[in-house]
Amino acid sequence: MSEPSTPSYVDLNGDTVALPDPAAEAVVRANDRGHVFHSWSAQGAIDPLPVAGGAGASFWDYAGNTYLDFGSQLVNLNLGHQHPDLIASLHRQADRLATIQPGMANDVRSELARLLVEVVGEPFTKVFFTNAGADANEYAVRLARHSTGRHKILSTYRSYHGGVGTPIGLTGDPRRWANEAAASGVVHFFGPYAYRSPFHSDSPEQETARALEHLESVIVLEGANTIAAIILETIVGTNGILIPPPGYLAGVRELCDKYGIVYIADEVMAGFGRTGEWFAFQGFDVQPDLVTFAKGVNSGYVPLGGVIISKPIADFFNDKVFYGGLTYSGHPLACALGITTFEVFRRDGILEHVRDLSDRVIAPRLSHWLDTHPSIGDVRGKGLFWAIELVTDRQTREPLVPFNPTAAQSAPMAAFAAACKAAGVWPFTHYNRTHIAPPLVITEAELTRGLDVIDEALTITDKAIGA
Repeated sequence: MSEPSTPSYVDLNGDTVALPDPAAEAVVRANDRGHVFHSWSAQGAIDPLPVAGGAGASFWDYAGNTYLDFGSQLVNLNLGHQHPDLIASLHRQADRLATIQPGMANDVRSELARLLVEVVGEPFTKVFFTNAGADANEYAVRLARHSTGRHKILSTYRSYHGGVGTPIGLTGDPRRWANEAAASGVVHFFGPYAYRSPFHSDSPEQETARALEHLESVIVLEGANTIAAIILETIVGTNGILIPPPGYLAGVRELCDKYGIVYIADEVMAGFGRTGEWFAFQGFDVQPDLVTFAKGVNSGYVPLGGVIISKPIADFFNDKVFYGGLTYSGHPLACALGITTFEVFRRDGILEHVRDLSDRVIAPRLSHWLDTHPSIGDVRGKGLFWAIELVTDRQTREPLVPFNPTAAQSAPMAAFAAACKAAGVWPFTHYNRTHIAPPLVITEAELTRGLDVIDEALTITDKAIGA
């Protein structure tokens, strides 16, 4: 699904309008600035781009500028903008049954649950549907606490689990700081991060051993019998695309078994083909107890998330009430799109496409950049989920911009992002990193073009360090 040669958009009256359309852009911008309150922002310091339309791996503004979407919006648009099968599915379901409350059985809800259980396999049996990833993690914690009778939840620094209640308390980045009073019983620990090892390791194997030793110490010192669950992003997303070193996740599983702790795999960002697997944990020979999902389950066309529940936890509630629920749990419009997502993945070989582009295009290209861009300290990733970490000095590994930087400190990354956008690529940047996470339907030609733009923009970060 390629971008059109002459972008247009459909206005609120349903009419197709050619671009550029500066008058429409001015109205959208004025209404947004006048009335929309945006997340994670000082409202007077932002100027959101008015977007007119999109197709496949690209979107465009009202001036007619087209951008390759190298962040899949918020790493959720796995099947791209305006996928025709998803749009048709949405229309079909709206004609059949637009909504029904979650206490009633519904064909698309139950079919999507069956498909989810099928791809994760035993011992999973049931799915609790939510509206997004944050409440998926909220309810996974609730399931763990109710079924164990314990309260504490362990999560890592350099993590993100959602912007509400308990999930923001679980989060291990600065977004938690102003909000953590909303959660109780959360304990943070250090996860593995080989490039910036908190354990002073000098090999992946040593990083695994020391990280697991640290985690077990936290469990013992916190009191194993007080800990309901450990929640981990299988591959840390926004905070670095951190690939767990060999044996780490299996070691976490062993600790959970040893101490009777529930293992929650947060697959909200890494799931649904992002790494070339249905779920990222399936590439690490490990079995969680609860799996949370959202984003790629239907590419965000209609909000949807959920928790896939293993049989022992599901069975616990056979004769005990689960105190939790949401008005829009398993919304038919959202679930219909989830079913279609499975159909598209299988028909079009999406998982195979992701693995091919990763192994044949991205991995060798980024490896070459390590030799050609002095500002690159590390590259890492899997599937269409990669990070390029930028530094001022490869020997000291000092980040190009610091952790939680000010606007002034972020100037080198802002200049890099601006160069990408000017050349038609919308990048995903966070602190001293740029991530490569385009829609999974991106073509090889589009991916190569986007990488060419990033390659050229990295000369700006090279110059920023005097190289």
